[in-house]
Amino acid sequence: MTSATLSAAHAANAARRGNPWGRRVLIGLAWLAFALFLLLPLYVVLSEALKEGLGTFFAAIVEPDALAALKLTLIAVAISVPLNLVFGVAAAWCVSKFEFPGKSVLVTLIDLPFSVSPVIAGLIYVLLFGAQGYLGPWLSEHDIQIVFAVPGIVLATIFVTFPFVARELIPLMQEQGTQEEEAARLLGANGWQMFWHVTLPNIKWGLIYGVVLCTARAMGEFGAVSVVSGHIRGVTNTLPLHVEILYNEYNHVAAFSVATLLLLMALVILLLKQWSESRLSRLKANADEE
Repeated sequence: MTSATLSAAHAANAARRGNPWGRRVLIGLAWLAFALFLLLPLYVVLSEALKEGLGTFFAAIVEPDALAALKLTLIAVAISVPLNLVFGVAAAWCVSKFEFPGKSVLVTLIDLPFSVSPVIAGLIYVLLFGAQGYLGPWLSEHDIQIVFAVPGIVLATIFVTFPFVARELIPLMQEQGTQEEEAARLLGANGWQMFWHVTLPNIKWGLIYGVVLCTARAMGEFGAVSVVSGHIRGVTNTLPLHVEILYNEYNHVAAFSVATLLLLMALVILLLKQWSESRLSRLKANADEE
């Protein structure tokens, strides 16, 4: 290796290291922000939840309305996430593998829930399916209830969580290209065989990462669900809505106790996110080396 190459390498390493004091200040500020905006709120939630002891804490969690809210939250997640998985994979497949008229419009529609307020999304469903909405009379005649019932909550959750799977898969599938699928096609594979044996193994970690993000968003959704739920206690309240009701009733210990359930679920999702993200980063690094 020549002296010029060594000098360039040393210069590159020095540029990456940067000013040690500046780096330490930035790291310290990052940890300070982490403590103020994450650790401190978590401490407040746990301390308030346990302020009157474990007995009061568990009583608030196993209270019938809290269990009903937990059940409804899990139902909404269990329905919306698999549907968004299917929709997201199909949309990513179309956008990344094919050229067709209206492709840019489809990409824009995928991003629409990011730009539309969840409250507006909930109001749209009320306008469509409410008693005074466009489809309200027909739904009433056939004894079908969408708004202020579980179907409305599921629809609102699907809308706000739709982009997460698709937006995670589209750049990944575009980066991988279509060469492997074309080779499988030349070897006689049909569409399903190409998907299960070629496409899916290549996108599985990105798919898992998107599903984790979608699940986290579905569990914590408040705005759209609040509009379409009707706040019927024990019937159409999810965990975030139940926490709001308890807090507005000045039952702070119960509110923070139920919020702890959301906190524990979020921690599990965070661990899954970190695991899937590390696997996805490792997969991309291996692809770059090849």
